[in-house]
Amino acid sequence: MTGKFITFEGPDGAGKTTQMKMLGEKLTGEGIAVSYTREPGGTRISEEIRKLLLNPSNKEIISRTEALLYAAARAQHVEEFIRPKVGDGKFVLCDRFTDSTIAYQGYGRGIDLGFLEELNKMATAGVVPDMTFILDIDPGQGINRISEKRALATGVGKDRIELEDLAFHTRVRTGFLELAQRDQVRCNVIDAAKERDEIHSEIYRLVQEELAQ
Repeated sequence: MTGKFITFEGPDGAGKTTQMKMLGEKLTGEGIAVSYTREPGGTRISEEIRKLLLNPSNKEIISRTEALLYAAARAQHVEEFIRPKVGDGKFVLCDRFTDSTIAYQGYGRGIDLGFLEELNKMATAGVVPDMTFILDIDPGQGINRISEKRALATGVGKDRIELEDLAFHTRVRTGFLELAQRDQVRCNVIDAAKERDEIHSEIYRLVQEELAQ
């Protein structure tokens, strides 16, 4: 079977990682080779950049630096992980990709969208997801989910991006929804307020439809 690259996007707390793993387990059960990854991250170098970006202590990081660091992590990720895995026929499921740069650094930070689109092109070297699921949730509800989940699991607080105010996260959500409107073939908006199993069923149905084409 030909490899596929499927990305999961959306505001913080939308349940991307959970749904990515649920889809992966379903596909694995059907004999499909699945690889999981995330952004920023996925490789040793990209994970080091992730630590810099998300550390709440790094308050002095300016918006341009942030955008360039995300792009650097992505370039390494694409060449070292995503492209080879898809080339080997695997289904690569990724928690965030280029849409997050447009939503967070563009709509959230106010960096020029045209510049970010060119930056994404350089970082990805032509790699585009076959499918993208944008899990949509009210930003306030999403941040509350993060706080409750982390407190129960590890006691670790929010990262540098999650600590931004509600206005920032609202702009990010707007960005994701506008991206989905612009690319309705690739992007599928999913109501993340639904029950977990209902969301999974919808995502799996859409993947099956894609594979049947």
